Amino acid sequence: MKQIAKLTKIFNSELGWNKARADLLSCFIVALLKVRTVCLTKIAVAMPGKAKTESKYKRLQRFFAGFDFPMDNIAKLIVRFLPIRNEQWDLSMDRTNWKLGKQNINPLALGIIHLGVAFPIIWTTFSKRGNSNMNERIEFIERFIKIFSAEKIKCLFGDREFIGGKWFAFLLEKGIHFIMRIKVNFMITNAGGIPVPAKNLFRDLKVGEYRVLRGKRIVCGQSVYVVGMLLPNGEYLILATDKNPVTALEDYKKRWGIETLFQCLKGRGFNFEDTHMTFPERIDKLIALLAIAFSWCHATGEWCASQKTVKIKKHGRKAVSLFRLGLDHIGNILHNISYLYHEFNKNLKIISGSLISINSHDTA
Repeated sequence: MKQIAKLTKIFNSELGWNKARADLLSCFIVALLKVRTVCLTKIAVAMPGKAKTESKYKRLQRFFAGFDFPMDNIAKLIVRFLPIRNEQWDLSMDRTNWKLGKQNINPLALGIIHLGVAFPIIWTTFSKRGNSNMNERIEFIERFIKIFSAEKIKCLFGDREFIGGKWFAFLLEKGIHFIMRIKVNFMITNAGGIPVPAKNLFRDLKVGEYRVLRGKRIVCGQSVYVVGMLLPNGEYLILATDKNPVTALEDYKKRWGIETLFQCLKGRGFNFEDTHMTFPERIDKLIALLAIAFSWCHATGEWCASQKTVKIKKHGRKAVSLFRLGLDHIGNILHNISYLYHEFNKNLKIISGSLISINSHDTA
């Protein structure tokens, strides 16, 4: 399949892999986009090539078991899909988890928010239950800084597990703007400097009302701004931030982009939970391939939307997400490659970076 050779050439150039490994990467992603599951037996069946399915399956097993992926290069490749790569980025950190038998699968991911969804650039998988600790989060951000620099961070968002004195102190020391949700029972100082449960300072709010506390307050031993709101479901959304508390509630909505990512990697796209892998380092490699496939699909979806306006439903959201639009577009090409190979070649311009503008209507 000549198209696979072209895809292999792109990956070989971007990641610095040898031809055999880049070729397997290309075959894996093409098969993934066709079968939409990470189950290796199904991937092996759908992989192009003359080899027997059993041989392809064993090759995949060796690929995940014995080859160390250059994760920094993969992060840089993901960024190439983004039209905002030369700007500062909003980042969202979160984790997802499930169990395979008695084994806990607990990936933690950091993603760049673009058009309402997070593009994963750094991740790690734990075999433990429960939240990440502060040292693990700090290591995450230090990895990002090593690859891209702290200056690339516009704002870092995190849910209620991403709190703690050492964590806040690290972000403040690095000058990283952050907005983190805190638990309602967390102790913060009131106007008189006395620590009280966070909920006490917002309990008189009505649904939809919000309050920005005057001045900075002490949270986890650090001086930050605090803003809170009573949600329609009766929960309190209380945020700690280093600056701009007035806009924090609106800005925090961007955090949900990483939840959308997890949905795309799971049931809405690649059925991530179908994997039978349990070794964290192998799951990290699988996430790397899913990140490339997801980014390719989303970039394709953006291009498709530039060619034909996506219908907006009554609730104000698109009838189909950009990711799903791209996934369906590429899937249709791959299932009909003998008729649509020119369309595949055109689509490769997106992943190769030769598509100058995602808004261009050039069909050459």
